[in-house]
Amino acid sequence: MSCLKLYEPINTLKAIGDDIWIVDGPKIDFKLYGLKLPFPTRMTVIRLAGNKLWVHSPTELTPALKAEIEAIGEVAYLIAPNRIHYWWVADWKAAWPAAEVHVAPKVKEHSGGRINAVEAELGPEAPAAWRDGIEQVLVPGSFMAEAVFFHRASRTVILTDLIENFELDRITCFWLRWLIRLAGIHHPHGRVPPDLRQTFRLQGDEVRIAVEKILAWPAEKVVLAHGKWYRENGAAELARAFQWAL
Repeated sequence: MSCLKLYEPINTLKAIGDDIWIVDGPKIDFKLYGLKLPFPTRMTVIRLAGNKLWVHSPTELTPALKAEIEAIGEVAYLIAPNRIHYWWVADWKAAWPAAEVHVAPKVKEHSGGRINAVEAELGPEAPAAWRDGIEQVLVPGSFMAEAVFFHRASRTVILTDLIENFELDRITCFWLRWLIRLAGIHHPHGRVPPDLRQTFRLQGDEVRIAVEKILAWPAEKVVLAHGKWYRENGAAELARAFQWAL
């Protein structure tokens, strides 16, 4: 029995603004301290100039989703924003061989050979390919770095594990609700998990500078991979969730 109620319907495009969509995907099991923790998944798709699609943290590619994607544009960029969010990139690359794969530091090494073709490593600033529409910051950590993005036209910040915001009423297993409460990563108090936060603290001023750049964005929405995303008051939610880094 699954411990999670997913964000139905899954594996389908959901518009959240002009030229920007999310896809709620299936659950994944994340191994931590000998436990298998179920996580919901979510990706973001942005249509750039020339109908080129920028796909962030791809979820499972089903035939129906592939048809929906092909109806809105051509997949041009596949983004693995940290060393945890890479699994389905290989499937999308196989479906669109011309797409460029851009990965955060340590992704290729951590993928165990699942990702081989990499065009570029994500850095502290957006490459020319998408900087006209999407800004970029790299938050460094000792365990992993995470690339965070800002879609200017929709005023949407896009991240993965730097904020997790589980809704307790969607968790049906008592033990998982207890763990989520203990970690303090439940709605409306979403934040980075405390164990992961410590790995970023080791980078000190580098993390603070990166976070200050994120907080300077005029954010309205914040899309995240795990849990309820923020449809409004994005700047305030970011300021609250990243207070630890300042």
